[in-house]
Amino acid sequence: MKFKRGVTASRRKGDKAVGSERSALRKATVPATAKHVLLHVPNLKSPIPVTTETPRPNPFARLAEGYWAESRLPLAGLVFITPLLITYEMGVQVFGVQNGADAWMRKLLDLMGFSQHFLLPILIVCILLGWHYLTRRPWRISRGLLWGMAGECILLALCLRMLYQLQSVVLAGAVEPGVMSVGETIGTAIGYLGAGIYEELLFRLILLSVVAWGLRRAGMTPRKSTIIAVLLTSLVFSAAHYVGSHGDSLEWFGFVFRFLAGVFFSILFICRGFGIAAGMHAGYDILVGVL
Repeated sequence: MKFKRGVTASRRKGDKAVGSERSALRKATVPATAKHVLLHVPNLKSPIPVTTETPRPNPFARLAEGYWAESRLPLAGLVFITPLLITYEMGVQVFGVQNGADAWMRKLLDLMGFSQHFLLPILIVCILLGWHYLTRRPWRISRGLLWGMAGECILLALCLRMLYQLQSVVLAGAVEPGVMSVGETIGTAIGYLGAGIYEELLFRLILLSVVAWGLRRAGMTPRKSTIIAVLLTSLVFSAAHYVGSHGDSLEWFGFVFRFLAGVFFSILFICRGFGIAAGMHAGYDILVGVL
């Protein structure tokens, strides 16, 4: 009997000590970012609540994540390229400049019986609106998004310019633009706006998507089909600059660089969307050919 009383008394003392620890934990001040965790201790009927600190959300990380996701949406791309598209179409009427990809697609529409001049830009708008509808995302863009996209296009254009300079060191053959009059400079810059929009429409939005889809239908994995589609369409993109009466004379430096640029634009289109790819393409052409 004495032995049992001793065990009971020691057990009561242990329960009192644990109870005091639990009450102290409950009375402790809990930060706003604290998270409750239940600590299970042997020989206790109920677990002890313990608080752990959770990392505070970084507002800059959330802002960057939101920009990265929203800027690649078709709606953001459409709003971003609309001023460039209007400027180019007006320049076609005033200065008579026309990009090669634009001319090819208009000839195709003519063969199909659609000769209206503004049909092609209307098709661009409809394609991007339909694409955005399929994403099921909201029909709005955040304040300041377009300025961020413009800054990103400028930085990416500078990166591609650095690639051009690096290739000129490895492979001699870089050609500097000649001196142009003011009218020629304006017309050339407007033509480069069309190159950014219509070449990305033809070679990335249409051709790259169709080739990747066809390779997947043939049994390739998504990753392998995308890589092969990027390489094939980049070769076609480079070769297209040497076709027709207005094409450049074939030389290896330009062909290799345009192939690398096609890969660069394809990666941008896949990772950053149509708007960034088209804006960066136009910005690079103006940076190299006009400025």
